[in-house]
Amino acid sequence: MSTSVHLMFGPSLYVRLWAMHQGLQGVCELSLRAVQDRVDAYISQFREGYFTPMTLVVRLTEELGELAREVNHHFGEKPKKSDEPEGNIALELGDLLFVVACLANRLDIDLDQAFADVMNKFETRDKDRWTRIHDEI
Repeated sequence: MSTSVHLMFGPSLYVRLWAMHQGLQGVCELSLRAVQDRVDAYISQFREGYFTPMTLVVRLTEELGELAREVNHHFGEKPKKSDEPEGNIALELGDLLFVVACLANRLDIDLDQAFADVMNKFETRDKDRWTRIHDEI
């Protein structure tokens, strides 16, 4: 069974056209492999190809900073300035997913397998670390 990621299609014309072409509407389910393949199809259109791994890690840091800024504006103590445009946490998470897929593709890492391995680690190593809901009376 493949790992799935639920993606809400946002306002991007490219994404909406792709979804329509695939016969998808609204919410679709994509495996991480499908995410990686779609990112690869996009990047493969350009001579420059993927950035180096180090540049991609820097891009991850940049995108994480943008996510942190939006979360802080929505839930933290630092409101946006009145002249700042409204941001979108979901799009910032999508940016992170895109760059993670780029890095995985660049390093030839299968994210489905990597995610399965990480979940196995958490489900075994940390299986008794937290209080389970069903254990509470």
